[in-house]
Order: sequence, then C-alpha cells, then structure tokens
Amino acid sequence: MTTPHGSTPCPSCSQPIRWAVTAATGSRQALNAHPDPEGRLGAYTDGTGRLRVRVLTAERPTLEGAEWRAMPHAATCKRPQPRRSVPRQRTGVRPAPWQGWTR
Repeated sequence: MTTPHGSTPCPSCSQPIRWAVTAATGSRQALNAHPDPEGRLGAYTDGTGRLRVRVLTAERPTLEGAEWRAMPHAATCKRPQPRRSVPRQRTGVRPAPWQGWTR
C-alpha cells in the first residue's frame, strides 16, 4: 500500500498519519493516513487544499460530496509500552526543617 500525499510518521508508533482541521472548532486532529470503512469521521479537502474533518453524527450520518471515512489516529495508535523500573525502596522519612533538622 502506498503512502498518501501529505502524510507524516506518528512520533509514537511511526504509522503514517495526516493532520486535519476540525470543521466545528478549527483545531488540529491526527487521522490515519488511509481510509477506513469503520471510521467515524468524514474527511475532505476544502477549496484551499486543507484537509478538513467532521464527525459523522446522527443528524448527518452519511458521507457527503467528496468525503471519505477516516479514523482518528488516537484510537489506533500503538504506542510502545513504557519500561517499568523497579520502585525505589524508601528507608525512612526525612525530617522537615521545623523539626529541628539542619544541614
């Protein structure tokens, strides 16, 4: 499968993503670069060439015009699991300055 134009690798999982602007608020959202038939977003390119996205709601559940189904990348990102370190063993409580402890 080829990488779509304008995609970049995700910094966490290295999968190709595309950045879109939400139609409702104008904020940025990462999308999976390839269309997804199970996607819950409708993505389209507006007249200025910017990738826009809207949520498929009960009021507008079908795709309109040149929209394609997209999945938000946050729903499918496979971030590497953090390495668990051994917790530090605490041996006691350091007294506070008001308890008469001085250096």
